[in-house]
Amino acid sequence: MESGFLGQSATRGGKTFRAFSFLGVVLYFTALTLWMTFPLVLRMADEMVGQVGDNIYFVWMIGWVKKALFDLRVNPFDVWFLNYPEGWNMAYTEITPAQLALALPFSLLVNPVFAYNAAMMLTFILSGLTMYLWVRYLTGRWDAALIAGSIYAFLPYRFAHFLIGHLNLTGTQWLPLYFWGLWDVLRIGREVKAIQWKSVVLAGVGLGLIALTSQYYLYMALIVSALLLGIYLLFLDRLQLRNQWFWRHLLLLGLVALPMVLLAVAPFFRLMEQGGLPDRNMGITRLYSASPTDFVLPSTDHFLWGRWIGEQFNRQMWVEGTLYIGVVSAVLGLLALWKRRHIPNGRLVVLLFWGGLLAAILAMGIDFHWNGEPLEVATPTFLQKYIDRTSIPILLPGYFLFKYFPFYAKLRSLMRFAVFTLVFSSVVAGLGSAWLVERIQPRRRYLATLVLLLLVWLDFYPGPYQQFARVEPRPVDLWLAQQADDGAVIQFPFSQSEDQEQTYYTLFHGKPFVGGFFNAFPPPQYSRVRPIFEHFPDVQSAALLGELGAYYVLIDRDAYDASIRQRCEALGLMYETQLGDQLVFTYPPAKKAQ
Repeated sequence: MESGFLGQSATRGGKTFRAFSFLGVVLYFTALTLWMTFPLVLRMADEMVGQVGDNIYFVWMIGWVKKALFDLRVNPFDVWFLNYPEGWNMAYTEITPAQLALALPFSLLVNPVFAYNAAMMLTFILSGLTMYLWVRYLTGRWDAALIAGSIYAFLPYRFAHFLIGHLNLTGTQWLPLYFWGLWDVLRIGREVKAIQWKSVVLAGVGLGLIALTSQYYLYMALIVSALLLGIYLLFLDRLQLRNQWFWRHLLLLGLVALPMVLLAVAPFFRLMEQGGLPDRNMGITRLYSASPTDFVLPSTDHFLWGRWIGEQFNRQMWVEGTLYIGVVSAVLGLLALWKRRHIPNGRLVVLLFWGGLLAAILAMGIDFHWNGEPLEVATPTFLQKYIDRTSIPILLPGYFLFKYFPFYAKLRSLMRFAVFTLVFSSVVAGLGSAWLVERIQPRRRYLATLVLLLLVWLDFYPGPYQQFARVEPRPVDLWLAQQADDGAVIQFPFSQSEDQEQTYYTLFHGKPFVGGFFNAFPPPQYSRVRPIFEHFPDVQSAALLGELGAYYVLIDRDAYDASIRQRCEALGLMYETQLGDQLVFTYPPAKKAQ
C-alpha cells in the first residue's frame, strides 16, 4: 500500500526517522553545502564564486529591490534610471521574485553580495530538503530520502549555474514540491468523497513558486506536466478519465496556482504586447540543444576527472550542457525500473522514466546533436530535386514545437528541459535505494547508506573553488556619488554600457544611466541609439547626447587613442577630471535640457 500525505512516521522507518530528526537533516544539508561550496562561506560578504558575469547582475537586482522597497518605496520592476530617459522594465530579462525574497533579509542585515551568496546556498539546502521530504513520503525511509536529496541538491547542473551566477536557474527547490502534489492528484481514488486539500495546495503553491522563480521552468513544467498527464491517463490508469474527483482536484490545483502564476507572467505579457519579446532565431536555439553525451559526461568542474573530460569532449556549451545524471543515480534508477513490480510506487517509476526520457528529448532541441555538434544524414534521393544540399539534419519534436507551438520560439536554451529529467531521475534513484537498503541486514544499513552517500559525493564533488570575483566601485563612481546633481551618466565605448558591471555601479553613484544590462532583448531606445554611439565621438553622437539628456560622459581612456580629449572638447564636451582609467566630461547642452 502506498503511503499517505505525511508518510509513515509511526510505521516502517518511523523510529529511525525520529532518531535522525528533521533538524539533523537540515544540519546535514547545511554542512554539505558549506563543504561543497567551500571556501565561499569565508568570503560571502564581498566575493562571489567564479568570474564576473550574470552573478553581478543578480547582486545589483538584490540591491536595487531593497532600495526600491525600503528606501524609495517604489515599484522595483519599473527601473526608470536605466536606459535613461526611456527607462526599463525588468521583464526584458528574467525576473526571479522568489529568489529575491530569499536574498532580501540578508541584504537588509549585511549587503547585496552576502545576500546573493546566501540565497545561492539556500537553494542547495532547500533542494535537498524538498527532495528528501518527497522520497521519505513515498518510501517511509530516511536513508533512501537522504540519498535522493543528496543527489538532487548537488547535481552538476546546479553547480554549473551556481558557478556562472544564474540565481534564477539554481532555484530548483520548488520542483519536487509541485510534482509531489501532482503525483498525489494523479492517483486520487474514485472512492474519495472530499477534496484532498494538502495535495492540491502542495502542487498549486509549488507551481506558483516555480513561476516566481523562472519563466523557463514554469513554461517547461507545464509542457512536461501535460506529457505526464497524457502518459498516466492513456497508459497507466485509464479509469481516471472517468473519475470526476480527479478532474476536480486538477482544476483546484490550477486555481490555487493561478494568482502566483498571473503575478509572475503579467510583466512578460505586457512586454509582449509592446513587441518587447520577439521570437528567437532558430540558429541560436540550435546552439543551446543538448546531445545524449551531455547526460552521461561528468562535469568539467569535477575535482578528479573534470579537466580530462573538457579535453576529450566538446564542452563548448558546458554551462547549459552540464546535465550529468550521475553513476549512482543511474544505477539506482535502473534498479528501481527493474524492480518496479515489487516496490509500492512502481507506477510512479514508470511514469517518471517516460517523463524524464521525453524531457531529455525536448532538451535535445530542434535537431539531433552528438558530442555538442549537429549530426546530419545524407539527403535521400527523392528529396534531392527539392533540397539543394547533400545532407540534412535529423529533426526532433522540438523543431515542430518551435515552429508551431505558442511561445516555444521565445526559448533560447532548450537544454533546460533536462532539469526535469534530473528531478525525475533523483526521485527514481531514491525509490531504487529504498528497495536496496530494505534488503540489507538492519545492522548494516547505516554502513550501506554511508557508502552510497560517499559515492554520490565522489561523483559530484567539484573540489574547493579557486576562482572568486570581487567587484568594487571605481574611483569615478565614488566621485559621481559626491556630485549633488542628478545628471545622467553615459559610458564610452558604448558597448561597455551593456556590461553587468555598469549596471552594478549604479548602486554606488546613484545617477541615471543611459545604458544597462539588457541581455537578449534590448529595449527600443537602446537599439536605436547603439548604432549611432558606436561612432562616438562625432557630431551625430554628440547631438544625441543632448537629446537623451546625458550630462556626465565617461570615457575609457584605454579604448581610444591619445587624441580623444581634444576630439571630445571640439564637440563641446567639457573636460572635468581623470579618475583611474576613466576620463570624465560634462556636456552642458544636456544639462540645460533637463
